Amino acid sequence: MIVTVTPNPSLDRTYEVPSLDRGEVVRATGERVDPGGKGVNVSRAVTAAGRRTVAVLPLGGAPGALVADLLDAQGIEVAAVPVGGATRSNIALAETDGVLTKINAPGPELTAAERELLLETVRTRSRDADWIACCGSLPRGLAPSWYADLVARAHTAGVRIALDTSGPALLRALRERPDVVKPNAEELAQAVGRPLATVGDAVKAAEELRGLGARTVLASLGADGQLLVTDTGTWYGTARVDAVRSNVGAGDASLAGFLIAGGTGPDALASAIAHGAAAVRLPGSVMPTPADLDPAAVTVTAEVPVDRVLEEPVP
Repeated sequence: MIVTVTPNPSLDRTYEVPSLDRGEVVRATGERVDPGGKGVNVSRAVTAAGRRTVAVLPLGGAPGALVADLLDAQGIEVAAVPVGGATRSNIALAETDGVLTKINAPGPELTAAERELLLETVRTRSRDADWIACCGSLPRGLAPSWYADLVARAHTAGVRIALDTSGPALLRALRERPDVVKPNAEELAQAVGRPLATVGDAVKAAEELRGLGARTVLASLGADGQLLVTDTGTWYGTARVDAVRSNVGAGDASLAGFLIAGGTGPDALASAIAHGAAAVRLPGSVMPTPADLDPAAVTVTAEVPVDRVLEEPVP
């Protein structure tokens, strides 16, 4: 069972548009409304795979009620933490060429009582969990050390924890040795304070995060594939994707695939890549089912192409 924690969930509206022209009336060709937030997406992907999950998230106002209803309709168990502020609403504009423009609202500010209730809810709902996946940005009211506190509490309870966040929250949490961290290329570069131009640069950055405390680093490199760096080895993988429809939630689907497959080793990396590749072929933030996966399109190797230049280098 996988418990997900989304401190700053959202109600996500995704519009598919031919192109985005500033100052003009843009007519959408498709529209979706989904429960949003990185941990929410992980729970949705876990459920789509037929596995059990509990989504812990603070919810408030009409948008929060709709998020809970949408998750319930998908068969996802929600452990809601009531908050006084309204859950944020986000907008994503997906163009036909694969370019995605996102407008993310800040979200409510949590009070001291709401912060403590959120931690307590995670503690009580993760007693039977195999993994806790903590994902996304922190809302106003939560200090950068909040994730570090959560990692420490999870380890005290004997539960493995995966962390998908960035900036100071990531760096603080590394001190508590999270079992898995999942940065994308930009977050990886930000964490080490230098640009990434090659796959080798990304490997060195991931090793640096391990030196700071991460036990395993699962790094998404966009079109350049994914890396898995552990104490037992380093693996690199890619997947053939003929057409990208939307990359909203693709990284979250990857993390779900990784944890579903056990959260360790090259087989889990292959599962992560298959789930991420399937997600980008689907509209909006739709999470893939097993029928959407194409394992034959995935290649994983221990022979990492360190000299490969990234298609999207991070300055």
